[in-house]
Amino acid sequence: MIFGALPLDQCRDAILAHAVRVGDQLFKKGRHLSDSDLALLAAAGHGSVVVARLEAGDVGEDEAAAGLAQAIAGANIRVDPAFTGRANLFAESDGVLRLDPAVIDAVNEVDETITLATLDRYKPVMAGQMVATVKIIPFSVPQKMLDRVCAIAKASTHIDVAPFRPRRIGLIQTTLPTLKDSVLTKTTEVTVKRLAELNCSLMIERRCRHDAVELTRTIADCLAAGAELLLVLGASAITDRLDVIPAAIQASGGTVEQFGMPVDPGNLLLLASIAGKPIIGLPGCARSPKQNGVDWVLQRLIADLPVTARDIRHMGVGGLLGEILSRPQPRLGAVPQGQPANIGAVILAAGKSSRMGQNKLLLDVEGKPLICHVVDRALTLDLSEIVVVLGHQPEKVQQALAGRPVRFVMAKDYEIGMSASLKAGLAALSPALTAAFVLLGDMPMVSPALLRRMLAAYNPVEGRSIVLPVHGGKRGNPVLWDRRYFADMQNLAGDVGARHLIGEYAADVVEIASEDAGIFRDIDTPQSYAALQRGAAS
Repeated sequence: MIFGALPLDQCRDAILAHAVRVGDQLFKKGRHLSDSDLALLAAAGHGSVVVARLEAGDVGEDEAAAGLAQAIAGANIRVDPAFTGRANLFAESDGVLRLDPAVIDAVNEVDETITLATLDRYKPVMAGQMVATVKIIPFSVPQKMLDRVCAIAKASTHIDVAPFRPRRIGLIQTTLPTLKDSVLTKTTEVTVKRLAELNCSLMIERRCRHDAVELTRTIADCLAAGAELLLVLGASAITDRLDVIPAAIQASGGTVEQFGMPVDPGNLLLLASIAGKPIIGLPGCARSPKQNGVDWVLQRLIADLPVTARDIRHMGVGGLLGEILSRPQPRLGAVPQGQPANIGAVILAAGKSSRMGQNKLLLDVEGKPLICHVVDRALTLDLSEIVVVLGHQPEKVQQALAGRPVRFVMAKDYEIGMSASLKAGLAALSPALTAAFVLLGDMPMVSPALLRRMLAAYNPVEGRSIVLPVHGGKRGNPVLWDRRYFADMQNLAGDVGARHLIGEYAADVVEIASEDAGIFRDIDTPQSYAALQRGAAS
Protein backbone atom coordinates (compact mmCIF):
# COMPACT_ATOMS: atom_id res chain seq x y z
CA MET A 1 0.00 0.00 0.00
CA ILE A 2 1.19 3.50 -0.85
CA PHE A 3 0.50 6.08 1.85
CA GLY A 4 1.28 9.77 1.85
CA ALA A 5 0.57 13.14 0.30
CA LEU A 6 0.05 12.87 -3.46
CA PRO A 7 -0.77 15.45 -6.15
CA LEU A 8 -4.45 15.46 -7.06
CA ASP A 9 -3.76 14.05 -10.53
CA GLN A 10 -2.48 10.87 -8.84
CA CYS A 11 -5.41 10.49 -6.42
CA ARG A 12 -8.18 9.07 -8.60
CA ASP A 13 -9.78 6.12 -6.72
CA ALA A 14 -7.35 6.65 -3.82
CA ILE A 15 -8.61 6.52 -0.21
CA LEU A 16 -8.62 9.77 1.70
CA ALA A 17 -6.52 9.34 4.84
CA HIS A 18 -7.72 12.40 6.75
CA ALA A 19 -10.90 14.44 6.72
CA VAL A 20 -10.73 17.48 4.45
CA ARG A 21 -13.19 20.35 4.32
CA VAL A 22 -14.16 21.35 0.79
CA GLY A 23 -16.33 24.44 0.89
CA ASP A 24 -19.49 23.51 2.80
CA GLN A 25 -18.74 19.79 2.50
CA LEU A 26 -16.57 17.57 4.65
CA PHE A 27 -14.79 14.75 2.85
CA LYS A 28 -14.37 12.14 5.58
CA LYS A 29 -11.50 9.79 6.18
CA GLY A 30 -11.91 6.63 4.10
CA ARG A 31 -13.64 8.32 1.15
CA HIS A 32 -12.74 6.86 -2.24
CA LEU A 33 -11.93 9.91 -4.33
CA SER A 34 -13.77 10.27 -7.64
CA ASP A 35 -13.07 12.61 -10.53
CA SER A 36 -15.76 15.00 -9.27
CA ASP A 37 -14.22 14.91 -5.77
CA LEU A 38 -10.83 15.81 -7.19
CA ALA A 39 -12.36 18.68 -9.16
CA LEU A 40 -13.95 20.06 -5.99
CA LEU A 41 -10.66 19.71 -4.10
CA ALA A 42 -8.81 21.58 -6.84
CA ALA A 43 -11.44 24.32 -6.89
CA ALA A 44 -11.04 24.68 -3.14
CA GLY A 45 -7.32 25.26 -3.57
CA HIS A 46 -5.95 21.86 -2.63
CA GLY A 47 -2.97 20.78 -4.68
CA SER A 48 -2.44 17.49 -2.87
CA VAL A 49 -4.04 15.34 -0.19
CA VAL A 50 -2.89 12.52 2.05
CA VAL A 51 -4.22 9.26 0.65
CA ALA A 52 -3.73 5.52 0.64
CA ARG A 53 -3.50 3.59 -2.62
CA LEU A 54 -3.85 -0.16 -2.71
CA GLU A 55 -1.22 -2.04 -4.66
CA ALA A 56 -1.28 -5.45 -6.27
CA GLY A 57 -1.70 -8.08 -3.57
CA ASP A 58 -3.39 -5.73 -1.09
CA VAL A 59 -6.78 -6.43 0.46
CA GLY A 60 -9.03 -3.55 1.54
CA GLU A 61 -9.72 -3.08 5.25
CA ASP A 62 -13.37 -4.17 5.16
CA GLU A 63 -12.71 -7.25 3.05
CA ALA A 64 -9.81 -8.23 5.30
CA ALA A 65 -11.83 -7.73 8.49
CA ALA A 66 -14.71 -9.77 7.12
CA GLY A 67 -12.35 -12.53 5.98
CA LEU A 68 -10.74 -13.01 9.38
CA ALA A 69 -14.07 -12.74 11.21
CA GLN A 70 -15.61 -15.45 9.04
CA ALA A 71 -12.54 -17.65 9.50
CA ILE A 72 -12.65 -17.49 13.31
CA ALA A 73 -16.46 -17.64 13.72
CA GLY A 74 -17.81 -20.99 14.84
CA ALA A 75 -21.17 -22.39 15.90
CA ASN A 76 -23.86 -19.94 17.05
CA ILE A 77 -21.84 -16.90 15.97
CA ARG A 78 -23.06 -14.22 13.56
CA VAL A 79 -20.69 -11.91 11.69
CA ASP A 80 -22.15 -8.54 10.75
CA PRO A 81 -20.98 -6.67 7.62
CA ALA A 82 -17.65 -4.95 8.06
CA PHE A 83 -17.39 -1.17 8.25
CA THR A 84 -14.35 1.12 8.65
CA GLY A 85 -12.10 -1.93 8.83
CA ARG A 86 -14.10 -3.53 11.66
CA ALA A 87 -16.15 -6.73 11.69
CA ASN A 88 -18.12 -7.58 14.83
CA LEU A 89 -19.10 -11.08 15.95
CA PHE A 90 -22.32 -11.67 17.88
CA ALA A 91 -23.76 -14.59 19.81
CA GLU A 92 -26.78 -16.16 18.15
CA SER A 93 -27.95 -17.96 21.29
CA ASP A 94 -27.74 -17.65 25.05
CA GLY A 95 -24.87 -19.75 26.32
CA VAL A 96 -21.20 -19.87 27.24
CA LEU A 97 -18.49 -18.37 25.02
CA ARG A 98 -15.79 -20.82 24.00
CA LEU A 99 -12.41 -19.89 22.57
CA ASP A 100 -8.74 -20.71 22.93
CA PRO A 101 -6.71 -17.75 24.25
CA ALA A 102 -3.60 -19.18 22.58
CA VAL A 103 -5.30 -18.92 19.18
CA ILE A 104 -6.37 -15.32 19.82
CA ASP A 105 -2.79 -14.52 20.84
CA ALA A 106 -1.42 -16.27 17.73
CA VAL A 107 -3.65 -14.17 15.47
CA ASN A 108 -2.59 -10.94 17.19
CA GLU A 109 1.10 -11.93 17.01
CA VAL A 110 1.13 -12.05 13.20
CA ASP A 111 1.23 -8.30 12.67
CA GLU A 112 0.27 -5.12 14.51
CA THR A 113 -2.10 -4.14 11.71
CA ILE A 114 -4.49 -7.05 12.36
CA THR A 115 -6.25 -7.20 15.73
CA LEU A 116 -8.79 -9.56 17.28
CA ALA A 117 -10.44 -8.77 20.64
CA THR A 118 -12.89 -11.01 22.52
CA LEU A 119 -14.78 -11.37 25.74
CA ASP A 120 -13.29 -13.71 28.34
CA ARG A 121 -13.36 -17.43 27.71
CA TYR A 122 -16.36 -19.17 29.32
CA LYS A 123 -18.19 -15.88 29.68
CA PRO A 124 -21.99 -16.28 29.79
CA VAL A 125 -23.48 -14.41 26.85
CA MET A 126 -26.92 -13.62 25.48
CA ALA A 127 -28.23 -13.86 21.94
CA GLY A 128 -27.38 -10.61 20.17
CA GLN A 129 -24.43 -9.78 22.43
CA MET A 130 -21.15 -8.80 20.83
CA VAL A 131 -18.50 -11.37 21.73
CA ALA A 132 -15.54 -10.38 19.54
CA THR A 133 -14.37 -7.76 17.08
CA VAL A 134 -11.81 -7.76 14.28
CA LYS A 135 -10.17 -4.42 13.49
CA ILE A 136 -7.80 -3.80 10.59
CA ILE A 137 -5.71 -0.78 11.53
CA PRO A 138 -4.59 0.56 8.11
CA PHE A 139 -6.69 0.85 4.95
CA SER A 140 -5.40 -2.47 3.64
CA VAL A 141 -3.18 -5.44 4.45
CA PRO A 142 -1.21 -7.76 2.17
CA GLN A 143 -3.16 -10.80 0.97
CA LYS A 144 -0.34 -13.10 2.18
CA MET A 145 -0.63 -11.72 5.70
CA LEU A 146 -4.40 -12.12 5.70
CA ASP A 147 -4.05 -15.68 4.43
CA ARG A 148 -1.68 -16.42 7.30
CA VAL A 149 -4.02 -15.24 10.05
CA CYS A 150 -7.03 -16.92 8.43
CA ALA A 151 -5.08 -20.18 8.27
CA ILE A 152 -4.39 -19.91 12.01
CA ALA A 153 -8.07 -19.27 12.67
CA LYS A 154 -9.36 -22.07 10.46
CA ALA A 155 -6.91 -24.69 11.69
CA SER A 156 -7.58 -24.04 15.37
CA THR A 157 -10.40 -23.72 17.86
CA HIS A 158 -13.03 -21.31 16.62
CA ILE A 159 -14.93 -18.76 18.66
CA ASP A 160 -18.33 -20.28 19.34
CA VAL A 161 -21.18 -20.36 21.83
CA ALA A 162 -22.24 -23.49 23.68
CA PRO A 163 -26.00 -22.93 24.16
CA PHE A 164 -27.68 -23.32 27.51
CA ARG A 165 -29.77 -26.50 27.44
CA PRO A 166 -32.86 -26.58 29.64
CA ARG A 167 -32.92 -29.66 31.83
CA ARG A 168 -34.57 -31.04 34.98
CA ILE A 169 -32.76 -29.52 37.92
CA GLY A 170 -33.32 -30.48 41.55
CA LEU A 171 -32.53 -28.66 44.78
CA ILE A 172 -32.13 -30.37 48.16
CA GLN A 173 -31.76 -28.27 51.32
CA THR A 174 -30.91 -29.95 54.61
CA THR A 175 -32.31 -28.56 57.82
CA LEU A 176 -31.36 -28.12 61.46
CA PRO A 177 -33.53 -26.77 64.29
CA THR A 178 -31.57 -23.52 64.24
CA LEU A 179 -32.26 -22.85 60.53
CA LYS A 180 -35.36 -20.74 59.89
CA ASP A 181 -37.88 -21.72 57.22
CA SER A 182 -37.66 -18.19 55.83
CA VAL A 183 -33.99 -18.79 55.00
CA LEU A 184 -34.87 -21.95 53.09
CA THR A 185 -37.65 -20.18 51.21
CA LYS A 186 -35.37 -17.27 50.32
CA THR A 187 -32.72 -19.73 49.10
CA THR A 188 -35.25 -21.36 46.79
CA GLU A 189 -36.20 -17.96 45.35
CA VAL A 190 -32.56 -17.05 44.73
CA THR A 191 -31.92 -20.41 43.07
CA VAL A 192 -34.96 -20.04 40.82
CA LYS A 193 -33.69 -16.64 39.62
CA ARG A 194 -30.15 -17.95 39.19
CA LEU A 195 -31.38 -20.77 36.97
CA ALA A 196 -33.77 -18.53 35.03
CA GLU A 197 -30.79 -16.51 33.82
CA LEU A 198 -29.51 -19.74 32.27
CA ASN A 199 -32.85 -20.57 30.58
CA CYS A 200 -33.57 -23.27 33.17
CA SER A 201 -36.22 -23.94 35.79
CA LEU A 202 -36.12 -25.57 39.20
CA MET A 203 -38.18 -28.71 38.58
CA ILE A 204 -37.69 -30.65 41.85
CA GLU A 205 -37.29 -29.36 45.40
CA ARG A 206 -36.82 -31.41 48.55
CA ARG A 207 -35.91 -30.72 52.19
CA CYS A 208 -34.57 -33.19 54.72
CA ARG A 209 -32.72 -33.31 58.02
CA HIS A 210 -28.98 -32.66 57.97
CA ASP A 211 -28.22 -36.35 58.28
CA ALA A 212 -26.25 -38.57 55.87
CA VAL A 213 -28.79 -41.43 55.94
CA GLU A 214 -31.81 -39.22 55.32
CA LEU A 215 -29.96 -37.20 52.67
CA THR A 216 -29.03 -40.44 50.88
CA ARG A 217 -32.73 -41.35 50.65
CA THR A 218 -33.62 -37.82 49.43
CA ILE A 219 -30.95 -37.93 46.73
CA ALA A 220 -32.39 -41.25 45.50
CA ASP A 221 -35.87 -39.71 45.47
CA CYS A 222 -34.74 -36.74 43.34
CA LEU A 223 -32.90 -38.94 40.86
CA ALA A 224 -35.93 -41.21 40.58
CA ALA A 225 -38.04 -38.12 39.87
CA GLY A 226 -35.84 -37.41 36.84
CA ALA A 227 -33.32 -34.88 38.11
CA GLU A 228 -30.53 -34.44 35.54
CA LEU A 229 -28.50 -32.05 37.69
CA LEU A 230 -28.77 -31.93 41.47
CA LEU A 231 -27.91 -29.05 43.80
CA VAL A 232 -27.43 -29.85 47.48
CA LEU A 233 -27.17 -27.09 50.08
CA GLY A 234 -26.46 -28.06 53.65
CA ALA A 235 -27.76 -26.42 56.81
CA SER A 236 -24.11 -26.59 57.87
CA ALA A 237 -21.23 -25.90 55.48
CA ILE A 238 -19.19 -28.79 54.10
CA THR A 239 -15.88 -28.86 55.95
CA ASP A 240 -14.39 -32.22 54.92
CA ARG A 241 -14.74 -35.00 52.35
CA LEU A 242 -16.20 -37.14 55.18
CA ASP A 243 -18.90 -34.58 56.03
CA VAL A 244 -22.66 -35.21 55.65
CA ILE A 245 -23.13 -34.19 52.02
CA PRO A 246 -20.10 -36.01 50.49
CA ALA A 247 -20.84 -39.03 52.67
CA ALA A 248 -24.43 -39.19 51.35
CA ILE A 249 -23.22 -38.84 47.76
CA GLN A 250 -20.78 -41.73 48.19
CA ALA A 251 -23.45 -43.82 49.91
CA SER A 252 -25.63 -43.17 46.84
CA GLY A 253 -22.97 -44.71 44.60
CA GLY A 254 -21.53 -41.37 43.56
CA THR A 255 -18.00 -40.02 43.26
CA VAL A 256 -16.68 -36.82 44.79
CA GLU A 257 -14.49 -35.30 42.10
CA GLN A 258 -13.44 -32.04 43.72
CA PHE A 259 -13.96 -30.40 47.09
CA GLY A 260 -12.93 -26.76 47.30
CA MET A 261 -12.28 -24.18 44.60
CA PRO A 262 -9.96 -21.17 44.28
CA VAL A 263 -12.89 -18.78 43.90
CA ASP A 264 -14.07 -16.49 46.66
CA PRO A 265 -16.96 -16.47 47.45
CA GLY A 266 -17.40 -20.13 46.61
CA ASN A 267 -14.42 -21.84 48.27
CA LEU A 268 -16.47 -24.66 49.79
CA LEU A 269 -18.07 -25.91 46.57
CA LEU A 270 -18.13 -29.66 46.04
CA LEU A 271 -18.38 -31.29 42.60
CA ALA A 272 -19.55 -34.88 42.35
CA SER A 273 -21.53 -37.21 40.08
CA ILE A 274 -23.87 -40.15 40.35
CA ALA A 275 -24.34 -42.37 37.29
CA GLY A 276 -23.07 -39.60 35.06
CA LYS A 277 -25.38 -36.94 36.52
CA PRO A 278 -23.58 -33.96 38.04
CA ILE A 279 -24.12 -33.10 41.71
CA ILE A 280 -23.02 -29.77 43.16
CA GLY A 281 -22.60 -29.43 46.91
CA LEU A 282 -23.35 -25.73 47.26
CA PRO A 283 -21.37 -23.41 49.51
CA GLY A 284 -23.32 -21.12 51.83
CA CYS A 285 -22.80 -18.14 49.50
CA ALA A 286 -25.27 -19.78 47.08
CA ARG A 287 -28.04 -18.42 49.32
CA SER A 288 -27.09 -14.94 48.04
CA PRO A 289 -27.84 -13.60 44.54
CA LYS A 290 -24.31 -12.17 44.36
CA GLN A 291 -21.96 -13.78 41.87
CA ASN A 292 -19.91 -16.65 43.28
CA GLY A 293 -18.10 -19.79 42.18
CA VAL A 294 -21.36 -21.72 41.83
CA ASP A 295 -22.26 -19.57 38.83
CA TRP A 296 -19.07 -20.48 36.98
CA VAL A 297 -19.71 -24.20 37.39
CA LEU A 298 -23.46 -24.04 36.70
CA GLN A 299 -23.02 -22.02 33.51
CA ARG A 300 -20.70 -24.61 32.00
CA LEU A 301 -22.71 -27.62 33.07
CA ILE A 302 -25.97 -26.21 31.70
CA ALA A 303 -24.16 -25.45 28.43
CA ASP A 304 -23.12 -29.13 28.25
CA LEU A 305 -19.47 -28.25 28.86
CA PRO A 306 -17.67 -30.77 31.06
CA VAL A 307 -16.24 -29.48 34.32
CA THR A 308 -13.37 -31.47 35.80
CA ALA A 309 -11.39 -31.14 38.99
CA ARG A 310 -8.58 -29.66 36.93
CA ASP A 311 -10.96 -27.06 35.44
CA ILE A 312 -11.96 -25.93 38.92
CA ARG A 313 -8.36 -25.76 40.12
CA HIS A 314 -7.58 -23.45 37.19
CA MET A 315 -10.24 -20.88 38.14
CA GLY A 316 -7.99 -19.00 40.56
CA VAL A 317 -7.00 -16.19 38.18
CA GLY A 318 -9.99 -13.85 38.28
CA GLY A 319 -11.49 -15.92 41.07
CA LEU A 320 -11.47 -13.14 43.66
CA LEU A 321 -15.09 -12.02 43.45
CA GLY A 322 -15.54 -10.64 46.94
CA GLU A 323 -15.51 -6.98 45.82
CA ILE A 324 -18.26 -7.43 43.21
CA LEU A 325 -21.12 -5.47 44.74
CA SER A 326 -24.01 -7.03 42.85
CA ARG A 327 -24.76 -9.87 40.53
CA PRO A 328 -25.29 -8.84 36.88
CA GLN A 329 -28.91 -9.20 35.79
CA PRO A 330 -28.82 -9.12 31.97
CA ARG A 331 -32.47 -10.11 31.69
CA LEU A 332 -33.58 -7.05 33.63
CA GLY A 333 -32.68 -4.69 30.82
CA ALA A 334 -28.93 -4.13 30.99
CA VAL A 335 -27.17 -3.66 27.69
CA PRO A 336 -25.12 -6.76 26.68
CA GLN A 337 -21.42 -6.65 27.44
CA GLY A 338 -19.33 -5.71 24.48
CA GLN A 339 -21.78 -2.99 23.53
CA PRO A 340 -21.76 0.60 24.81
CA ALA A 341 -23.54 0.80 28.18
CA ASN A 342 -26.67 2.86 28.87
CA ILE A 343 -28.14 3.30 25.42
CA GLY A 344 -31.79 4.30 25.22
CA ALA A 345 -34.40 5.22 22.64
CA VAL A 346 -36.95 7.96 22.09
CA ILE A 347 -39.89 6.93 19.90
CA LEU A 348 -41.88 9.86 18.51
CA ALA A 349 -45.59 8.99 18.56
CA ALA A 350 -47.28 12.34 19.15
CA GLY A 351 -48.35 13.52 15.67
CA LYS A 352 -51.94 14.24 14.59
CA SER A 353 -51.76 12.09 11.40
CA SER A 354 -53.48 14.87 9.47
CA ARG A 355 -52.45 13.48 6.07
CA MET A 356 -53.80 10.03 6.94
CA GLY A 357 -57.18 11.24 8.18
CA GLN A 358 -57.04 8.93 11.20
CA ASN A 359 -54.42 7.99 13.76
CA LYS A 360 -51.88 6.16 11.62
CA LEU A 361 -50.10 4.68 14.63
CA LEU A 362 -53.18 2.60 15.45
CA LEU A 363 -53.66 1.16 11.95
CA ASP A 364 -53.51 -2.63 11.77
CA VAL A 365 -50.36 -4.12 10.28
CA GLU A 366 -50.19 -7.90 10.32
CA GLY A 367 -52.49 -8.17 13.31
CA LYS A 368 -51.18 -5.41 15.58
CA PRO A 369 -51.06 -1.60 15.58
CA LEU A 370 -48.37 0.02 13.48
CA ILE A 371 -46.71 1.66 16.50
CA CYS A 372 -46.24 -1.77 18.10
CA HIS A 373 -43.95 -2.85 15.25
CA VAL A 374 -41.64 0.11 15.89
CA VAL A 375 -41.57 -0.45 19.65
CA ASP A 376 -41.09 -4.21 19.33
CA ARG A 377 -38.07 -3.70 17.06
CA ALA A 378 -36.53 -1.39 19.62
CA LEU A 379 -37.18 -3.93 22.37
CA THR A 380 -35.02 -6.52 20.58
CA LEU A 381 -31.96 -4.39 21.40
CA ASP A 382 -32.14 -4.79 25.21
CA LEU A 383 -31.77 -1.03 25.61
CA SER A 384 -31.51 0.55 29.05
CA GLU A 385 -34.79 2.40 28.55
CA ILE A 386 -37.33 3.28 25.87
CA VAL A 387 -39.39 6.47 26.06
CA VAL A 388 -42.50 6.82 23.90
CA VAL A 389 -43.59 10.43 23.33
CA LEU A 390 -47.37 10.88 23.27
CA GLY A 391 -49.50 13.76 22.00
CA HIS A 392 -52.51 13.09 19.79
CA GLN A 393 -54.91 10.51 21.30
CA PRO A 394 -52.41 9.56 24.03
CA GLU A 395 -54.73 7.13 25.82
CA LYS A 396 -55.29 5.08 22.67
CA VAL A 397 -51.58 4.88 21.83
CA GLN A 398 -50.74 3.96 25.42
CA GLN A 399 -53.43 1.28 25.40
CA ALA A 400 -52.05 -0.17 22.15
CA LEU A 401 -48.64 -0.55 23.84
CA ALA A 402 -49.98 -1.92 27.13
CA GLY A 403 -47.71 -4.51 28.71
CA ARG A 404 -44.58 -3.44 26.89
CA PRO A 405 -41.66 -2.26 29.09
CA VAL A 406 -41.59 1.36 27.94
CA ARG A 407 -42.10 4.72 29.63
CA PHE A 408 -44.54 7.32 28.34
CA VAL A 409 -44.10 11.08 28.33
CA MET A 410 -46.56 13.69 27.09
CA ALA A 411 -45.45 16.41 24.69
CA LYS A 412 -47.90 19.10 25.77
CA ASP A 413 -47.13 21.34 22.78
CA TYR A 414 -46.95 18.49 20.26
CA GLU A 415 -49.05 20.44 17.73
CA ILE A 416 -46.07 22.76 17.21
CA GLY A 417 -44.32 19.92 15.38
CA MET A 418 -41.55 17.38 15.66
CA SER A 419 -39.19 19.57 17.70
CA ALA A 420 -41.62 19.64 20.63
CA SER A 421 -41.88 15.84 20.68
CA LEU A 422 -38.14 15.39 20.38
CA LYS A 423 -37.39 17.78 23.22
CA ALA A 424 -39.96 16.15 25.48
CA GLY A 425 -38.54 12.69 24.82
CA LEU A 426 -34.93 13.71 25.38
CA ALA A 427 -35.79 15.55 28.59
CA ALA A 428 -37.44 12.39 29.93
CA LEU A 429 -34.38 10.20 29.40
CA SER A 430 -32.31 9.11 32.38
CA PRO A 431 -29.23 11.30 32.98
CA ALA A 432 -27.17 8.09 33.10
CA LEU A 433 -27.71 7.38 29.40
CA THR A 434 -24.74 7.92 27.12
CA ALA A 435 -26.70 7.91 23.85
CA ALA A 436 -30.17 7.33 22.41
CA PHE A 437 -31.87 6.27 19.22
CA VAL A 438 -34.50 8.64 17.85
CA LEU A 439 -37.09 6.52 16.07
CA LEU A 440 -40.23 7.65 14.25
CA GLY A 441 -43.40 5.90 15.30
CA ASP A 442 -44.69 5.67 11.72
CA MET A 443 -41.66 3.83 10.29
CA PRO A 444 -42.27 0.10 10.92
CA MET A 445 -39.98 -1.24 8.19
CA VAL A 446 -36.63 -0.56 9.88
CA SER A 447 -35.14 -4.00 10.55
CA PRO A 448 -33.83 -5.13 13.96
CA ALA A 449 -30.64 -6.29 12.22
CA LEU A 450 -29.96 -2.75 11.01
CA LEU A 451 -30.59 -1.35 14.49
CA ARG A 452 -28.11 -3.85 15.96
CA ARG A 453 -25.48 -2.86 13.41
CA MET A 454 -26.01 0.80 14.23
CA LEU A 455 -25.66 0.03 17.92
CA ALA A 456 -22.42 -1.87 17.29
CA ALA A 457 -21.03 1.00 15.20
CA TYR A 458 -21.51 3.60 17.94
CA ASN A 459 -18.14 4.43 19.49
CA PRO A 460 -17.53 8.07 20.44
CA VAL A 461 -13.93 7.28 21.40
CA GLU A 462 -13.28 6.45 17.75
CA GLY A 463 -15.24 9.47 16.50
CA ARG A 464 -18.47 7.59 15.74
CA SER A 465 -20.96 9.46 17.92
CA ILE A 466 -23.76 9.97 15.36
CA VAL A 467 -24.84 6.78 13.61
CA LEU A 468 -27.34 6.79 10.74
CA PRO A 469 -28.42 4.43 7.93
CA VAL A 470 -27.97 4.97 4.20
CA HIS A 471 -29.49 3.27 1.18
CA GLY A 472 -28.61 4.08 -2.40
CA GLY A 473 -26.42 6.94 -1.22
CA LYS A 474 -29.34 8.61 0.65
CA ARG A 475 -29.54 8.99 4.41
CA GLY A 476 -32.60 7.86 6.34
CA ASN A 477 -33.97 7.17 9.82
CA PRO A 478 -33.50 6.35 12.64
CA VAL A 479 -30.45 8.11 14.04
CA LEU A 480 -28.40 7.14 17.10
CA TRP A 481 -27.15 10.26 18.91
CA ASP A 482 -24.51 10.62 21.58
CA ARG A 483 -25.68 12.53 24.65
CA ARG A 484 -23.43 15.50 23.89
CA TYR A 485 -25.86 16.60 21.14
CA PHE A 486 -28.94 16.57 23.37
CA ALA A 487 -28.40 20.17 24.50
CA ASP A 488 -28.35 21.38 20.88
CA MET A 489 -31.58 19.48 20.21
CA GLN A 490 -33.29 21.27 23.11
CA ASN A 491 -32.86 24.51 21.14
CA LEU A 492 -34.93 23.27 18.19
CA ALA A 493 -38.17 25.00 17.25
CA GLY A 494 -41.06 24.28 14.90
CA ASP A 495 -41.80 21.20 12.86
CA VAL A 496 -38.17 20.21 12.33
CA GLY A 497 -35.89 17.47 13.53
CA ALA A 498 -32.17 17.55 14.19
CA ARG A 499 -30.92 16.89 10.66
CA HIS A 500 -28.98 20.15 10.52
CA LEU A 501 -26.80 18.91 13.40
CA ILE A 502 -25.61 16.04 11.20
CA GLY A 503 -24.14 18.61 8.85
CA GLU A 504 -22.64 20.67 11.63
CA TYR A 505 -20.97 17.63 13.18
CA ALA A 506 -20.17 15.78 9.96
CA ALA A 507 -16.84 14.52 11.27
CA ASP A 508 -18.68 12.57 13.99
CA VAL A 509 -21.05 10.76 11.62
CA VAL A 510 -20.77 7.12 10.60
CA GLU A 511 -23.07 5.73 7.90
CA ILE A 512 -24.37 2.16 8.06
CA ALA A 513 -25.56 0.61 4.80
CA SER A 514 -29.20 -0.53 4.81
CA GLU A 515 -30.13 -3.41 2.54
CA ASP A 516 -33.56 -1.97 1.80
CA ALA A 517 -35.49 1.29 1.63
CA GLY A 518 -37.29 0.78 4.96
CA ILE A 519 -35.27 3.68 6.36
CA PHE A 520 -37.30 6.06 4.14
CA ARG A 521 -40.79 4.55 4.45
CA ASP A 522 -42.97 6.59 6.77
CA ILE A 523 -46.62 5.56 6.67
CA ASP A 524 -48.40 8.91 6.67
CA THR A 525 -50.91 8.73 3.80
CA PRO A 526 -53.65 6.27 2.79
CA GLN A 527 -51.55 5.43 -0.29
CA SER A 528 -48.45 4.56 1.72
CA TYR A 529 -50.55 2.44 4.10
CA ALA A 530 -52.13 0.58 1.18
CA ALA A 531 -48.68 -0.09 -0.27
CA LEU A 532 -47.51 -1.38 3.11
CA GLN A 533 -50.50 -3.71 3.32
CA ARG A 534 -49.85 -5.03 -0.18
CA GLY A 535 -46.23 -5.72 0.75
CA ALA A 536 -47.24 -7.51 3.95
CA ALA A 537 -49.68 -9.69 2.05
CA SER A 538 -47.23 -10.66 -0.70
